[in-house]
Amino acid sequence: MNTRFLRIALVLGLLTAVGPFAIDMYLPALPSIGTDLNADTVPVQMSLLVFFLSMGLAQIIVGPISDMVGRKAPLYAGLAVFIIGSIGSALATSIEMLIAFRFLQGLGASAGMVVPRAVVRDLHTGTEAARLMSLLMLVFSISPILAPLTGSVIIATLGWRAVFWSVTIAAVLGVFLLATALKETRPVGERKGSSLRSALTGYRFLLGDRKFMGLTFIGGFGISSFFVYLSNSSFVLIDHYGLTPMLYSVFFSMNAVAFFTMSQLTGRLTERYGLRRVVRVAVISYATTIVALLAVMASGLQSLWVLASFLFVGYGFLGLVIPTTSVLAMDDHGTIAGTASALMGTLHFAIGAMAMAISGLFFDGTPLPMVTSIAVCAVLALALTHLTLGRDEQPARAAAE
Repeated sequence: MNTRFLRIALVLGLLTAVGPFAIDMYLPALPSIGTDLNADTVPVQMSLLVFFLSMGLAQIIVGPISDMVGRKAPLYAGLAVFIIGSIGSALATSIEMLIAFRFLQGLGASAGMVVPRAVVRDLHTGTEAARLMSLLMLVFSISPILAPLTGSVIIATLGWRAVFWSVTIAAVLGVFLLATALKETRPVGERKGSSLRSALTGYRFLLGDRKFMGLTFIGGFGISSFFVYLSNSSFVLIDHYGLTPMLYSVFFSMNAVAFFTMSQLTGRLTERYGLRRVVRVAVISYATTIVALLAVMASGLQSLWVLASFLFVGYGFLGLVIPTTSVLAMDDHGTIAGTASALMGTLHFAIGAMAMAISGLFFDGTPLPMVTSIAVCAVLALALTHLTLGRDEQPARAAAE
């Protein structure tokens, strides 16, 4: 694995992590934000939900633009908008003002979510793409490990507003890395024919592609199960189980460790067994683990360690699901990689936002509604895997993919 490969993974991973960093550092602050801004739980959760919505929906526009003008210009614009939203969030004097700037912040973060996937497809396909995507996931996974811990320290010493000043600095670093360490991967010659009209044609084609849509929804429900955890975990773990913000951050980080550790096996496993088989086994294992967690907790055994153990194992398997479904879905769409990445990202976040909103309706301060929602997402991902990929194909054909 050469230095250039690692450098690209590092830069793309950091650009992708800027938006999630603004989520994960923010989670330990949710209860204190509500107290400081005199807001109930629902509007405080709304400040998280609108970030997801804007970050997801804006991708549908940013992706085709990156096909038309290249990959770097949309990243520069996105980081600039993100910085403005971060500064506004840091200065918010009401929950309504915070929600508005979080929406703007999400718009800017969308570029960092959609464009790096297109860059991966510009450079590689198949197993090599899976390797690069898994390395990107490694850097990306640093966010849910370090961000909550860092956020807890910042909140305890400087207050929740300092979280937004911190992510502003991270975005400025992203601009520097973009300018100095990443070359344009969409040459001018390849942009010919890319237009709004071709983007609409591309979306129509992708929406009719059973394989692409199936894999996108498998990954979408996998990510949604984690989004449900994001939106509810601070209230469950801090208010219900009585953890301090620092201990909450440690607990949260454990799942991220499982996720990125398993994701690093992606390249080796896909090279040996093929992408399709890895997706199937990972989804089956993930769904089985989460359904078992639901059964145990529904029986009345709702200890923190039961929750921690099952989620650690489950999110480990999820670390295999996300990169493999993304690579397999985009393998056949190199000429419209930005458009394909945009539709995938938008659908992922739309499904995630819907799952968060529905789970919020049933939230009662206990872990069972959260676990139930996670399990529903996992079972839907399993059903879609069966419909999309069916039975394992012959090893030779699977390995070729």
